[in-house]
Amino acid sequence: MRGHVTIAVDAMGGDHGPSIVVEAVLASIQRHADLKVLLVGERKALLSLLPPDYPSERIVLVDAPDYVRMDDKPSFALRHRAQSSMAIALQIVKEARAQVCVSAGNTGALMALGRSILKTPSGIDRPAIVRRIPSTRGRCYVLDLGANVDCTAEHLFQFAILGSLMVEVVEQKQHPRVALVNVGKEDIKGSEQVRLASHMLAASPALNYVGYIEGDGIFNDVADVVVCDGFVGNVALKTAEGVIAMLSGLIGDSFRRNFYTRVLGFLARPVLRRFQNLLDPSTHNGAIFVGLNGIVVKSHGAATAKGFARAIDQGVRAARLRLPERINARLDDLYL
Repeated sequence: MRGHVTIAVDAMGGDHGPSIVVEAVLASIQRHADLKVLLVGERKALLSLLPPDYPSERIVLVDAPDYVRMDDKPSFALRHRAQSSMAIALQIVKEARAQVCVSAGNTGALMALGRSILKTPSGIDRPAIVRRIPSTRGRCYVLDLGANVDCTAEHLFQFAILGSLMVEVVEQKQHPRVALVNVGKEDIKGSEQVRLASHMLAASPALNYVGYIEGDGIFNDVADVVVCDGFVGNVALKTAEGVIAMLSGLIGDSFRRNFYTRVLGFLARPVLRRFQNLLDPSTHNGAIFVGLNGIVVKSHGAATAKGFARAIDQGVRAARLRLPERINARLDDLYL
C-alpha cells in the first residue's frame, strides 16, 4: 500500500558524515514523490551542504547539538548522547512524527538507544539486525548480523520467531523454513546454547524448523530464515562480501591480460556486473532492526551516497508494509 512516508535521518552518523547523507536524501526525494525527510544533525553544517533552493517542505532540518561517535560504547551513548542526532531521530519515531529512523552510525549505540527509546514488544528481549541476502534460487533472511554478540538459546528462539514473521509479511510466504547456523549438522555438535535453541525451535508448532545448516548452506536455498548470534552473522556476511570482492578483482585482472581476454571481458561484462552486485553494499545496503516498536534501518557505516539511498529505500518499503505493527500483532498468537 502506497502512501505518505516520513523518515527521520541521522545525518551525522557513519564514516563520511553528513555529506553523503545529504546527497542521498536529495536523490531519495526525487525517487519517492511521497517521501518527507526530517534531517537530524548540526543545522549549519547541513545547510552548507544543501542547495539554496532545496524543497524545505520535504526536507525539514532538525537541529541536534551532539552526535554519537563511531567508537562510543553503547553504555556511554545511553548515558551521555541523549541530545545526539541518533537519539533525536529515534525519539521522533517514538513520537510518531516519522515512521522510520535511518542511521549509518555506531551499531551498538543504535541498538542500545533504539531499545531504550522505542522499546521492544512484550516477550522480546533484544532487537536483531536482519538482512535479505541472495541464495541460489532466491533469497533468505539472516539474523542477527551484529547487534547481539552473546546470545542465549532464548534469544536465538526469539530471533527465529521475528525472522519467520518478517518473511511472512515481506515475502507473503507462509510457513517459511527456519534453520540454525552450527558447526555441523549432527545433534551433538555446537555450543550448549545452540543445541538448546535447536530443541526449542523443533518443539515450537509456530515454526517450520528444518534443523542445522553450516555456513555454506546460507546461500544454498536451504532455508528462508537463517538464525545465528551477531558474532557469527557479522563474520559470515563480511566474509562473503570479501570473497566476492576478491573474486571480482581476480576475474577482472584475468580479462585484462591481453587483447583477446579484454574482448572476452567486454562480452562478459553484464555477467560480471551481476556477480559483483550480489552482495555489494552500495546495491543491497540497509538492514532492519526487527523486534522494536518502530522501524530502524541500519546503513553500512562506509556507505556511499548511492548506498545510503538504498537504506532509505528499505525504510520506505518497511513503512508501506507497516512492518513492526504487523509483526508485533502476531507475536501473541505465535509465541507469547
